[in-house]
Amino acid sequence: MSIGIIGAGRLGSAIAAAFAKNDIPAMIANSRGPETLADLTRALGANISAAPVSEAFKADIVVLATPWMPLKEMLAAAPAWDGRILIDATNALDYIDPNSPEAKDPTNPLAQYGVKPIDIGGRASSAIVAELASGAKVVKAFNHVNSAVIQDPEASGGKRVLFISGDDQAAKDEVRKLLERIGFFIRDLGSLKAAGPLQDFPFGQLAAVNFVAV
Repeated sequence: MSIGIIGAGRLGSAIAAAFAKNDIPAMIANSRGPETLADLTRALGANISAAPVSEAFKADIVVLATPWMPLKEMLAAAPAWDGRILIDATNALDYIDPNSPEAKDPTNPLAQYGVKPIDIGGRASSAIVAELASGAKVVKAFNHVNSAVIQDPEASGGKRVLFISGDDQAAKDEVRKLLERIGFFIRDLGSLKAAGPLQDFPFGQLAAVNFVAV
């Protein structure tokens, strides 16, 4: 089973580090090319290799950990999914220029973190991802937790809870096994339509909530 991680920012790098820590081979890719990931892959060790986005997209399981804005163009260029698994770790957020008036917008509770919510018409973000990645078995995961805890799933004598949702049970079972290998307690919330909005950051009811299973 091959794994590709699309996105090498804080989230993608943290997921790659969690895989490396647990001896799970994976490719990681970004829009700037594999040569820009040399320092990261050297630090993570032999299990994590840098690859072009086009190659990472061919993996059996693809982890999508990119900003929201380029998703449409990026997924349009992906090869046919043919039932492969797409782990959607994205959120409908956009970055803010720290020198712009938006950086001090009192109506945006996320301004202090350098991001703003994107209006997606009240839809669940993973429903949009599923449309853009037609033919993929989409499983929503990782997006509701701070990337800083992904390498540290043990807490308070137990395991951190990581929520997943999706419409294909076999795909969710496969993702569950993978995420259990990196140390999380997995809770399946159900379908993308019913459970996806609960996970969406920042307004989902489970966003940034830190549960520990003991």
